[in-house]
Amino acid sequence: MTARLRLEKVTPDNVLDACRLKVAPEQERFVSPVVRSLAEAYADPDTAWPRLVHDGDRLVGFVMAFFDVRFGLGGPADPGNRLRSGLWRLAVAADEQGKGYGRFAVDAVCEEILRRGQKRVTVTWGQGEHGPEGFYLRLGFRRTGEMSEDQVVGEMDLPRG
Repeated sequence: MTARLRLEKVTPDNVLDACRLKVAPEQERFVSPVVRSLAEAYADPDTAWPRLVHDGDRLVGFVMAFFDVRFGLGGPADPGNRLRSGLWRLAVAADEQGKGYGRFAVDAVCEEILRRGQKRVTVTWGQGEHGPEGFYLRLGFRRTGEMSEDQVVGEMDLPRG
């Protein structure tokens, strides 16, 4: 399956398809619509890295990473206010879930973070039934004990080359 999986940049040719991507209805409260993510990426292009997940010719998901962001959780002297890179958004189409596309997208973000010289990936998630916490914990993320607004902060160390 992975030979057919790839990430693509968002272009004028595929942006409308990206905006039509929908997660399962019970997940909508945990995942911002792709159109919002693309607006944020447009407004902050130096930080955001939006990509479409394709399996062959099929659009199956959307992922957006962030690079070199300070969460500002405890002020400049707080070690938690270090530069972070990680997973900003992840959406797998409702009828494409459970096929490994989310794992592929997270792995691709981790590879990009490593390529940029970082050794840790950060993610935040909302809590609740049908939320993504179990998915992230199974991938190896651990809770840091921090909150970013109403989101749990998780991190995972990346393998050292």
